[in-house]
Amino acid sequence: MTLTAAWVERWRFASTRPVLVDARDGEVLTGADVEHLTRTAAGRLSATGVRAGDRVLLSCAPSIDTVIAYVAILRLGAVVVPANTGYTRGELEHVIGDVRPVAAILDDPGRVDGLPLEAHQPDLATLPPSAEVPLDIADSGDIAMVAYTSGTTGRPKGALLSHANLLAGARALVEAWQWTPDDRLVHALPMFHMHGLGAALNGSFTAGASVVVLPRFEPAAVSEAIRDHEATLFFGVPTMYARMREAARLGDLAGLRLIVSGSAPLDPLLFQQIASDAGQDPLERYGMSETVMLTSNPLFGERRAGSVGLPLPGVRIRLGDDGGVEVNGPNVFRGYWENPDANREAFTDDGWFRTGDIGEFDADGYLWLVGRSSDLIITGGYNVYPREVEDAVREHPDVVDVAVVGIPDPAWGETVAAYVVTSEGADPAGIAVALDGHVESRLAPYKRPRRWTILTELPHNAMGKVRRDVLRDQGMMSS
Repeated sequence: MTLTAAWVERWRFASTRPVLVDARDGEVLTGADVEHLTRTAAGRLSATGVRAGDRVLLSCAPSIDTVIAYVAILRLGAVVVPANTGYTRGELEHVIGDVRPVAAILDDPGRVDGLPLEAHQPDLATLPPSAEVPLDIADSGDIAMVAYTSGTTGRPKGALLSHANLLAGARALVEAWQWTPDDRLVHALPMFHMHGLGAALNGSFTAGASVVVLPRFEPAAVSEAIRDHEATLFFGVPTMYARMREAARLGDLAGLRLIVSGSAPLDPLLFQQIASDAGQDPLERYGMSETVMLTSNPLFGERRAGSVGLPLPGVRIRLGDDGGVEVNGPNVFRGYWENPDANREAFTDDGWFRTGDIGEFDADGYLWLVGRSSDLIITGGYNVYPREVEDAVREHPDVVDVAVVGIPDPAWGETVAAYVVTSEGADPAGIAVALDGHVESRLAPYKRPRRWTILTELPHNAMGKVRRDVLRDQGMMSS
């Protein structure tokens, strides 16, 4: 069964149940509404020449129109190519030149002026009248999405995900989190990333649940949506929870059934603050563009701060050389778009995907990620994992955030450099000395930062991941 066939079956069976709610005006779309609107949108795309197997770029802010366009592309048998709404012209040119979409759906079609594809706004109102076309007939093995990696360490690569991959990923979450048609998710995530699409939308539709769509994340808007629409679920990235803490809004999450954090590590201190204010531990999970979701802390049982939990149903995980996390399962992609060299590097001889993360299992089988293989710092012949150093530095009361990178050094190979965001009351003149003393009892000498740089904020990408490449470049320029 294809991804959309599973959704449409639910929408037709429960045609009067809410599926989408627009947080801006409270408009509610039922299963029948969504089936009709996505059928019409798919017909309009077909009338412009989009066919099954064609790639369609989707780069829009969250909205009901964006959701309808996303589902319509999939129902037609075409391939969704999500693209970050913050991409520069050069970054869009890279994706478009690589995957060669026949059309693009963007809030501002002018972003692709002069490029070889048709561009439309997400409401598709300017397209020709809808044509009658067969829908939901793609094979389960057909490609449904080309998901470009975040590109924090190099040029983004297009991960090929089939309908079966996406459906397996969604069904694993439905089973693990006991997602039901009675659930309602407040969706304030970007709709160009696996968290916002593969987990939030795909999971909700697969469960037959409903989604409240916010146009952007704002702490007060999330609180209002939870209250006004009787939501049961909220998914966020750590920066969202940090902003809710700053706005004194974490307590507004108290009525939810489940609070999920992902896409980047959640600071253990913030974990504890959420638990205290919201009355439940947040649930951390682990996923990638190439795999949908892989692990989750348990719905029932101990949720361990800093751990990404246990393998999801159907997912197998092992540790390879030097602790590298390797995965296998029906959710795992088939390879990168037209990139055989990357595919050879990405998969083991027996077909397991090398995630690039470094991990370790505790005695109870919980997975802990200690870093990225690409982030590993080798100083004086010793391996240093940034996550371990960052966790130690964060224990200082004046540290708000920290990122650790390796800077090339002629004597040591690399030197450990820490970029720190401090609290307002911290003494800028004495903080480096204070941090030196702080880590002395917590880290072996070779792991301790030799350089401290104080910043007002760390550079992040749209999903809250620290741009370590930017920090490395900054460190090399100041060496």
